Amino acid sequence: MTTLFSAASAVPVITKDARSSRVQLAGLWTLQIASAGMFLFVGTLKLAGGPDLVSLFDAIGIGQWFRYLTGTIEVVSAVLLLVPTLAFYGALLLVPTMVGAVITHLFIVGGSPLPATLFLLATATIAWVRRP
Repeated sequence: MTTLFSAASAVPVITKDARSSRVQLAGLWTLQIASAGMFLFVGTLKLAGGPDLVSLFDAIGIGQWFRYLTGTIEVVSAVLLLVPTLAFYGALLLVPTMVGAVITHLFIVGGSPLPATLFLLATATIAWVRRP
């Protein structure tokens, strides 16, 4: 009779590296889910024509087509962030979008660039960790 598992291998041994890896993976997933939720929410508001966002894009001065483009990028990227094999590409789309948001807040519309900067750092981190 052949035994496929020995008694010793029935109990998995979790090393310190494995625990650290699990914590890092959980942190990455938390970052991805939080970012995806925010981008899905704000992107949907842009596409729906929220009055505050319409006036914001009026102040930018490029036109409302840019609101639709930005909203579409954010919604599509939010979905991509939730798929491990596509998260890199979603984050890669969001990095230049958030660079533009930071620049826009600093030089065109005013207001605090802090939220855009934090999401720039979050998406850059996701892109770096999930890179192929």
